[in-house]
Amino acid sequence: MARKLVIVESPNKVKNIAGYLGDDYVVDASVGHIRDLPNPSELPADMKKGPYGKFAINVDDGFDAYYVVAPDKKKKVAELKRLLKDSDELYLATDEDREGEAIAWHLLEVLKPKVPVKRMVFHEITKEAIQRAVNNTRDLDQQMVDAQETRRVLDRLYGYEVSPVLWRKVRRGLSAGRVQSVTTRMVVERERERMAFRTASYWDVEGEFAPQGSAGEAFTAKLSALDARRVATGRDFDDRGNLKSDNVFHLNEQQATSVATSVAAGAATVSSVQEKPYTRRPSAPFTTSTLQQEAGRKLRMSSKAAMGVAQRLYENGYITYMRTDSITLSESAINAARTQARDLYGADYVPDQPRRYQGKVKNAQEAHEAIRPAGDSFRTPAQVAGQLRGDEFALYELIWKRTVASQMADARGSTATVKLAVPVADSGVAQSAEFTASGTVITFRGFLAAYEEGRDVERNASNDDAERRLPKLSEGAPADVLRAEADGHQTSPPPRYTEATLVKAMEEMGIGRPSTYAATVGTIQDRGYVGKRGNALVPTWTAFAVTRLLEEHFPSLVDYDFTASMEEGLDRIARGDEGRVAWLTRFYFGDEDSKGRVGLPDVGPTAAEGLQEMVEHLPDIDARAISTIDIGDGIVVRVGRYGPYVEEVVPAGVDAATGEVTADEAPKDPRRATITDDIAPDEMTPAKARELLEAADDDGRVLGQDPATGHDIIAKAGRYGPYVTEVLPEPPAPADGEKPKRTKKNAGPKPRTASLFKDMDLATIDIDTALKLLSLPRVVGTVTEGEGDEAKTVDITAQNGRYGPYLKKGTDSRSLTSEQQLFDITLEEALKIYAEPKRRGRAAQPPLKELGNDPVSEKPVVVKDGRFGPYVTDGETNATLRRGDDPASITPERGFELLAEKRAKGPTTRKRTAKKTTKKAAKKTAKKAPAKKSAAKKS
Repeated sequence: MARKLVIVESPNKVKNIAGYLGDDYVVDASVGHIRDLPNPSELPADMKKGPYGKFAINVDDGFDAYYVVAPDKKKKVAELKRLLKDSDELYLATDEDREGEAIAWHLLEVLKPKVPVKRMVFHEITKEAIQRAVNNTRDLDQQMVDAQETRRVLDRLYGYEVSPVLWRKVRRGLSAGRVQSVTTRMVVERERERMAFRTASYWDVEGEFAPQGSAGEAFTAKLSALDARRVATGRDFDDRGNLKSDNVFHLNEQQATSVATSVAAGAATVSSVQEKPYTRRPSAPFTTSTLQQEAGRKLRMSSKAAMGVAQRLYENGYITYMRTDSITLSESAINAARTQARDLYGADYVPDQPRRYQGKVKNAQEAHEAIRPAGDSFRTPAQVAGQLRGDEFALYELIWKRTVASQMADARGSTATVKLAVPVADSGVAQSAEFTASGTVITFRGFLAAYEEGRDVERNASNDDAERRLPKLSEGAPADVLRAEADGHQTSPPPRYTEATLVKAMEEMGIGRPSTYAATVGTIQDRGYVGKRGNALVPTWTAFAVTRLLEEHFPSLVDYDFTASMEEGLDRIARGDEGRVAWLTRFYFGDEDSKGRVGLPDVGPTAAEGLQEMVEHLPDIDARAISTIDIGDGIVVRVGRYGPYVEEVVPAGVDAATGEVTADEAPKDPRRATITDDIAPDEMTPAKARELLEAADDDGRVLGQDPATGHDIIAKAGRYGPYVTEVLPEPPAPADGEKPKRTKKNAGPKPRTASLFKDMDLATIDIDTALKLLSLPRVVGTVTEGEGDEAKTVDITAQNGRYGPYLKKGTDSRSLTSEQQLFDITLEEALKIYAEPKRRGRAAQPPLKELGNDPVSEKPVVVKDGRFGPYVTDGETNATLRRGDDPASITPERGFELLAEKRAKGPTTRKRTAKKTTKKAAKKTAKKAPAKKSAAKKS
């Protein structure tokens, strides 16, 4: 009987696909890529000095790439070769996108099959889809392979040419990337806008009105105009706090209060009533981008977590392929969605004709269908509730709702806008005031019965009047004024990107592709360019320095249009409209035919100058200037080797401490202070910088003297928190003519130092408490262990360590429940602790903060202090807090997000290490070696 080998990417697909295909098929997984470009240092010795030595790519011979099988994949490749040897046909069933096509090509290159090869593609893992795929195979798409390999070569050239510049001029270990660097620039530019933003104040008046004599039908309205002149709102100010137009009425507090007083004492008249029909259409089915955005808004999932959950749903046959920028549905999917909508909500909720969506994303490609529930008929959330739980169920329900809603009828209703006139002549501000109220009444919910898309919070957004009902009013009718109050506002800076809004912006600009969104957003965080504060993405000062260097010396590489044009070039290669070698040649070496032409980008497929020439002809870059960010008032931020710091530039002849002019004309040493991680760039104002500088200048508060040594004991605030330390006397100076003795590095006594306990305050700590802290570790008592000649005395000490307070007796340590026990615990209490069985881990600690119930597990979430730092837990899942997450101020949303990310990763598996064989057992095994070898060979 013929045997057929099917190779997929993920091992999670193997079981389901094998069950659908039957016994004639053997299904195995490549576990992702099996080959990649090695680091140049890993090349064979004879290749390191040849044309492949710099990139593992021969740029002079058609950009030929030297691929190697990854060390951890050699065993897998050998297994696949063994299975292929006993097979009559090979089916390459990797994902149907460029990356999947390239994996299939690498498998062919390595396995070198001598049997017929077929390319098998599917978008969902159901019995019908798999059987259709195995009966409708195709050949390998070499053009898609070329596009993916061009992308890989392009990224290697970009990274290996530009990253060394960052190493030399900013800091070692930094990296540049074709998409990653542009995405970092987007986050930095948004922070620059926030730093340049200036707040503007404005006032308005809110009134409560009702039809005359009908207080039960009250509604609120906002002041919209004074004497027919529109009242200024937040959108009328620019980012510098200035009005964009003079043709608006800018109310101050006094004027607004006067108008409110006059309105409250007056009577209103309905001056206008406008009513018009309201229609709202459903959103298109999910693409990779919109799924990540909605999962972030509604389920508090990061992009990476959402894609991890979607991957599992796809591999287990619940949804279609999750990397796509297409919003189309197959005919069977449209029929399934319409049928379910009709069955669940009624025939009125389904339009007469199916909805067909047209994509607006440039160069939409990858998979051919939107993300939807798998199968020709969808399983409802109720039907999968027993099979899915947690994040998987929540994401499946979201996809199901969006898909079904996309084929449902429009929501319909009416929108009314009412304007009221109130005389305010006695206010001294204007003669008449106009108030406006709007409301929408939904008369038919349509698709809203199944699903409503989430919205991102926009700056200065007005109140949403959706489904706000207004009383029946007619023009000219009188209205009672029930209340009128003045209200002050301030404009807010542009909101920082969240992962969802950043992905949305990348998609709109054409930067990256669906398969790269989550990875790119994760990369800029892992590389230390961006951190998170709640859901907001905050750039680091290192990102500022790197972005500035690229903008000034590689402007086209971080140009948004140019980056999008590179994606278009890769699309042309995938369609066969352009050759990969010619495209890469123009990118790297430049276009000789374009020399001297004006208006071309600095580098790229249409440029006169290629990447190689640009890097070779770089001007001398001032590393100090690149890493300096001026924040005004004579203060700058510098990005140093050990992190960012603020520096006050002190002119020559000015004393840095007092600011007084001196006779000395030599430049003074600038004052410097480290910037702590909890300060965002837009918060680093000159005033905040001076606060840090003053704290750095502070030599600490002298608490008193140690009676035993006579040394001063001081309390200071350090980068890692408040502490106490002793001041050691200066070593004696060498006598005249005597050379100072050379000592080893760090030789000599060090001052005793101790951190304050969590419940201690730097401002109130006294000398007695400080001396107690400096006395640690404290000997609690001494015990005798052993009997007779083997008896020995052992000290029990109380110590404060990295993971909290604990007792130590020889090599036996036991955790304490509080830091105060370090001072108070007695020998008797310590012996009781040692008499108990040793518990694994730390003693139970009370939670640091309660965050409420998790939306997925519906269990209470708390913040705890663990052995490896603070973490959030709902009793089932634990997630460590990230850098920048403060246990005291962490929000419930951030806690839920961390738990969602941890669930998406799945359980952590530990490799078991083999036990060491004793010499005796080894000898015994050696005698039987021939028999074992024979058995192994036979197997």
